Amino acid sequence: MALKNVIGIDHAVIAVTELDEAAETWKRLGFTLSLRGTHSAKMGTGNYTIMLDPDYIELLGVISETDQNAPTRNFLARRGDGIERIAFTAVDSAEGAEEIRSRGFEPIGPTDFERPVAMPDGSISAAKFRVFHWPITEAPGGLRIFACEHKTRETVWIPELMRHANAAKRLKQVLIVTPEPTKDAAHLSRLIDREGHVEADGAVTVASGDTRAAFVFVTKDQLTSRYPGVPLTGLPDRGGAGLVIVSGDLAATETALGANGVRSGTSLCVPPAAANGTLVAFVTG
Repeated sequence: MALKNVIGIDHAVIAVTELDEAAETWKRLGFTLSLRGTHSAKMGTGNYTIMLDPDYIELLGVISETDQNAPTRNFLARRGDGIERIAFTAVDSAEGAEEIRSRGFEPIGPTDFERPVAMPDGSISAAKFRVFHWPITEAPGGLRIFACEHKTRETVWIPELMRHANAAKRLKQVLIVTPEPTKDAAHLSRLIDREGHVEADGAVTVASGDTRAAFVFVTKDQLTSRYPGVPLTGLPDRGGAGLVIVSGDLAATETALGANGVRSGTSLCVPPAAANGTLVAFVTG
């Protein structure tokens, strides 16, 4: 039975060593970014967001060392830039934490934090969140997962931030490379009570929610076959590898990407080396 308080992928967290440089990289790819945000002191992190609908991408950097960001620091030391974790939308984080506890997984949190937000009218508001994590050891395919309750959606999904020159609309898939797609997909299925589906090439897809992006577990060979001609240098042997994004206009996407874009079959791709260790693939709906 699917979790009642976790309703699908909310956002992808890309951990980066140089936050402002990463922001410039993603701007060059045609994305509109929020102003730089600074989280509550106990978090010790800052971010830029790339707002889509109903989800988004977060570029996350460490500003000061705290207990809360130790896993992110460890990730960057081990791998460098890349997809560190995936957030689900939490309807109620406290109840969601109890749901996973009842299934035998000890939650981390819930934790409350916020960051200031400059609104379009010039006023300063705040984006407020309550999150809980599955245990750090429960990382299917090497990808940590957590759930995020948005207390102030109006200060996160700002219309001016949701229009992108590259015509990005929403996340369609999160790609995870692993030598054992079946095993790691089954691990995620146990964590979120969602069944996996084996694809024709042997990759395994796990839905995150009825109207949200899906997880796809693939071997490196399967990923290479799916995106011929795209250099995949820089991806881990096991971990978050890429984001498939629905474009509202692939011609606009191609123009915005310029020399960074690689056409591969019906997709327009940005190699990991040009997107902070993340394969970015644009597709039609």
